Amino acid sequence: MAHAINAPVYYCKMGDVIKRSIKMKKWIVMTILIAGFGTAEAESLDVSPYLGQNWYGLYFNGEKVGYLLKEIDKSEAGEVYVIEDAHFMISMSGAKQDMSIYSKRTYSAAGELLDIEAEMKDPAQTSTFQAQIQNDKLVMKSILGGAVREDVFPKPAETLLDAMRHSVWVRTGPGTGEVINFSVFEPMYQKEVSGISTIAGTEERIFNGVATKVYEIHTVLDLMDIESTTYVTDTGVTVEDVVAGVFTMRLEPEIAAKDVDYNVDTMVSNAVLVKNKIKEPRTREWLRLLLKGPLREQHLFNDIRQHMTLVDGNVDFYAEKTDISALALPELPITDAALQEHLKSDAYVQCDAPQIIDKAKEIVGNEKNPLKVTEKICNWVSKNMRNVFSARLSNTLEALESMEGDCTEHTVLFVGLARAAGLPAKMSAGLIYVDNEQPGFYFHQWASVWLGEWVDVDPAFNQIPVDVTHIKFAEGDLFRQAKILPLIGRLQIEVVDAPREKQVVQPSSGMAPAS
Repeated sequence: MAHAINAPVYYCKMGDVIKRSIKMKKWIVMTILIAGFGTAEAESLDVSPYLGQNWYGLYFNGEKVGYLLKEIDKSEAGEVYVIEDAHFMISMSGAKQDMSIYSKRTYSAAGELLDIEAEMKDPAQTSTFQAQIQNDKLVMKSILGGAVREDVFPKPAETLLDAMRHSVWVRTGPGTGEVINFSVFEPMYQKEVSGISTIAGTEERIFNGVATKVYEIHTVLDLMDIESTTYVTDTGVTVEDVVAGVFTMRLEPEIAAKDVDYNVDTMVSNAVLVKNKIKEPRTREWLRLLLKGPLREQHLFNDIRQHMTLVDGNVDFYAEKTDISALALPELPITDAALQEHLKSDAYVQCDAPQIIDKAKEIVGNEKNPLKVTEKICNWVSKNMRNVFSARLSNTLEALESMEGDCTEHTVLFVGLARAAGLPAKMSAGLIYVDNEQPGFYFHQWASVWLGEWVDVDPAFNQIPVDVTHIKFAEGDLFRQAKILPLIGRLQIEVVDAPREKQVVQPSSGMAPAS
């Protein structure tokens, strides 16, 4: 069955007020909601043993953040509905935030996928996705930021057996080591996601005083490389999901599942705190860190600013301030075929919308120098956006309309305006150091632009280039950013007081201040 979780917060600062981004991200929630679907040939299935509702409590690093209703229903005509309705209640620096995500998948009596409905509500807006099978295509209508968009995709392989994979599978008595390959279409990512589930073993648990056989199933999403462990009874009831070692979905009575009181403050829960403050974090020329945690090759980004190397299971991170004066700047428009994907419009970056094009022209004018274009847009976004804690599914149009938000809204607006001005741009995600009463590294988003090389810029801080405390773990669209999920709440950072070329980093139990 599918999973539901909390997501990382993104943190930014404006002046001496910590304001720009503590948030839970719905794209992470959707990543986990799809982790349990499987692939099989469409065929009729007797769903009567599975009909009904189950309630689950949702936990982030052991603390409750919401609840989920999972329901399977059937119409008189034999159509089967698989429904998931997740609600999240958190606190952001004392401000209560409510979010919800609803999905309904409809399958024919023969088990074929007919349509998908998804709705995401946050404090600012409601975003909807409606996908329907038409002949051999999947036609999807999405509404984000008030903009209606229609896209056509190949017909996905997903069937009813995909949606009920774990429940049906365990009732056949699979043995340890047996596997199922799976694929599911996710409207929010606008692509089919695949992976594999494996029976890791069985155990015995007591439910209502009765000894019950429980299967342990390990699932891995390809590309994202996100792992989860699901526990399912031999009658097909999911009792627990543990995703990336961070998020848990646990079977509970309805009253208990809904018992959530906003006591999780995401400002601190996702932070990597340090004992000693880093001196001059915004202006220093270099920074060296030792990163400890579940880091893999996919998290290692090396570019003109940062360098990451695996050292005995840890990561030696070294960053130097980018010298933009040394770059050979191209002239706009950029015609390089390899960069055209970073000029395209999509459901979240609507750079072809008239409002975005007009605003970009207003800001940039006839400027063709990409650095000056970057400076104009970055400065405009930083000065004009109102900084508020935000838990929303961000997109360029909504950000322009509201002109408020945290680092995610700053970034998605900047990227949309940059692309509309002909400047290749993409989103980046990772950590940034914040010097406050609890100094540490907080999850954050910023942008990268093409200035002859990819250069990181931060519209939330109005930095061109970014300072050396930015640690990049992912870049690109929401699908690619989801790889950060396994890092949430599981990192430690040690500040190393030596340039990289002068010392081999060795892990230590304490932390040294950076000079």
